Amino acid sequence: MTDSKPRKPTRLADQAMAFVLAGGRGSRLEELTDRRAKPAVHFGGNSRIIDFPLSNAYNSGIRKMAIATQYKAHSLIRHMQRGWSFFRAERGEYLDILPASQRVAENKWYLGTADAVTQNIDIVDDYDVEYVIILAGDHVYKMDYEIMLRQHAETGADVTIGCIEVPRHEASAFGVMATDASGKITDFLEKPKDPPSIPGDPSQALASMGIYVFKWSLLRSLLLADAEDDTSGHDFGHDIIPQIVSAGGAYAHRFSDSCVMTGLETRPYWRDVGTIDAFWRANVDLTEFVPALDVYDNEWAIWTYSEQSPPAKFIHDDVGRRGQAIQSLISGNCIISGSDVHNSLLFTGNRVHSFSELNEVVSLPYVDVGRGARLSRAVIDSRVQIPERLIVGEDPEEDSRWFRRTAGGVTLITQAMLDRRAATLGL
Repeated sequence: MTDSKPRKPTRLADQAMAFVLAGGRGSRLEELTDRRAKPAVHFGGNSRIIDFPLSNAYNSGIRKMAIATQYKAHSLIRHMQRGWSFFRAERGEYLDILPASQRVAENKWYLGTADAVTQNIDIVDDYDVEYVIILAGDHVYKMDYEIMLRQHAETGADVTIGCIEVPRHEASAFGVMATDASGKITDFLEKPKDPPSIPGDPSQALASMGIYVFKWSLLRSLLLADAEDDTSGHDFGHDIIPQIVSAGGAYAHRFSDSCVMTGLETRPYWRDVGTIDAFWRANVDLTEFVPALDVYDNEWAIWTYSEQSPPAKFIHDDVGRRGQAIQSLISGNCIISGSDVHNSLLFTGNRVHSFSELNEVVSLPYVDVGRGARLSRAVIDSRVQIPERLIVGEDPEEDSRWFRRTAGGVTLITQAMLDRRAATLGL
């Protein structure tokens, strides 16, 4: 006689959905987010930032996902449609894009991170899941969420919070967890002047990654109560999480327990690429002989929309006019024509013309670098036309006059900046 009871899924990921918060502008990225939300910013040659949390969810076995969008979401939505449209509803796989669409009231957009979930409670209900994992859409890392889900179930926590270990002297820039020896969070401090250390390691602190695991039934009730509170900011970090910590139901999950590393990666990799300096550094770091993040790991692939493009091409082999790239990442449909590229990352469709030099440059898709240009320590926005003989990265005062130069000495170049320069100089 056969057992008529349905089998329970063997993985908790089968009972979970990922809710990705991708509506933020990311204003610290300055002009890079004038036309796109931060999660839609390009990264690593052919990916977008949001591909990392989505790929983590997919590789972890999660097949139900929702993405809440708000600020200038067109490029993000287009990327989702082109690169993430392989989910099959007949197999119980779903990926819903949830723009702020005044579903609750005509004057009500998403008021905070928690409110973004609250306004879509009916959609989450339809998924019929036991667990919800809340993810930020704007961090770069590789992580197996199944391990975090197991910890959540084993501890019986009300919420499990993903945390990274950071040097205690740097922890004032984060939300920091104070925990006991069992991992229970005893206090949550937002950017504290005197961060609490990890038990047994006074030099390190636990900082929040903005990753939360809940049982859906509990989160649902918390969100409905929060929606009725006129004094709330309707935010996970400021409202929902402190409430659970006070009640004693919050546990920390250390990223080091679930990060995905290959033999080339020697320590857990997580980056908030939320400033121009951090964005430039993380991309340039990929050109290192052994980068801290292994983007060649096919066993934990970063899924994305990949254009059909011809291979990169290097032309001219004369003295002083040799097309070459050294310790650099060059994407498809790039042509390096009689120019030198060093320690740089070029996205799809770049053209680098003769006698030009690029050093530590991050160049987004379809940039055209004119003859004789000399650029170093720069980020170039997509579809920019760099004029001939432009020099950037050698005279800070001149760079600051026309472009955005950061405290770290990185220059951001956009087409609007170049147009203003040309109009002022009568070029």
